Amino acid sequence: MPAATVIPGRHPAQPRPVPPGVGVFSALLGLRGPTPEQFRRMGEALMAGDEPMDRLVEWIHAVDTDVRRAQFERALASGIDSVADAPEPLREFFEQVETVPDWVDWDTLRTAAEVMRSGGEDGLYLARDVSLLGGYMYAGFNQTLLRTGALEKGSNRRFAETTRWALDVIAEGGLLPGGVGYRSTLRVRFIHSLVRRHLLARPDWDTAELGLPINQTDMASTLVGALIAPSASSVGLGLFFTPREYESVAHLTRYVGTLMGVTDEFLPRSFRDSVRVLLHTSCALATPDETSRLLAAPIADDPLTWNYPSLQVMRRRVARSQHLSIATAFLGRGAMRTLGLPTTVLPWYPVVRLPVNVCRSIRGMLPGGRAAAAAAGLRRQEMFIRTMVPDEATIGHSAAALTG
Repeated sequence: MPAATVIPGRHPAQPRPVPPGVGVFSALLGLRGPTPEQFRRMGEALMAGDEPMDRLVEWIHAVDTDVRRAQFERALASGIDSVADAPEPLREFFEQVETVPDWVDWDTLRTAAEVMRSGGEDGLYLARDVSLLGGYMYAGFNQTLLRTGALEKGSNRRFAETTRWALDVIAEGGLLPGGVGYRSTLRVRFIHSLVRRHLLARPDWDTAELGLPINQTDMASTLVGALIAPSASSVGLGLFFTPREYESVAHLTRYVGTLMGVTDEFLPRSFRDSVRVLLHTSCALATPDETSRLLAAPIADDPLTWNYPSLQVMRRRVARSQHLSIATAFLGRGAMRTLGLPTTVLPWYPVVRLPVNVCRSIRGMLPGGRAAAAAAGLRRQEMFIRTMVPDEATIGHSAAALTG
């Protein structure tokens, strides 16, 4: 990525204090904050988008948009060789993403997918109540969400779509070229480029202050937040894995990031390095403001709309308390207060869940245990999506106005 010459105003002059959970975990691994050079690069990367996809999107919208979009969809579904007389811009992009990097190890990716499926619904709870909610402390990225109608579309549907993407990524064979996770990730990447194009054309987007929408720094932070933070924090719910399995999750994160358009500079080389990326981006991005409350507060009551086959009123209330208890345990009361969330809910769910998950973790390390845990965990994860939304959570549905 070429060095940028401008650093937008949202980049702080000095590294910011990081969320307590990130700080504690980083300290346990002996990690330190970014060097001045690393901190400057993160500021510069706020002005960097995804040049290959952005070029392709501009080409699609130049002329014959419907035809070119149909060619893109065909290449996404069946590979570039399925497009007769593929135009050069389309061929150039897909030949790049269809070329698997030499460092990718498919056995390691399979291990990672099993590990992440075996987390079951608790892995998704951590993604929602820790990663998603904690991410709203990063006010710069909130500006993109608000300008694409996040409040109107609702947090429940958006998280269900994100969960659908994550389950596609960790599906068996999902990241193979043409696999469901491969296609879902490229679709998300395409939507990111459409959002950049849409927001940069709006008069209320201040690039000098905010940088580019969905830039490299924000993408790196979001990626490790979505895929690494739940795995790192799962030990707090009694879910733990072998060192090799943690390393496999970092390997998967690096490849997903590559498909997503994140430059290799900001992708992890190991599990420890993935926590370093999370620490360093947090130092640059953890700046809450009024948008943090706007986006986080509605999530507290989302469980009151969930779908249960019986005892629905009672189970909705229990679910609300359960998810607030997870957020309180991992984010702390100070962050809950900053996010406009209740601070009186005791962290009861991690206490109740800990012994159950410790037993599951031990069984997962026995011969054949991880595969069995992955199968059972996937069933519970799919059930959680159906609990959140009764219909299919389609990736990109919340951004439908931008995808045409």
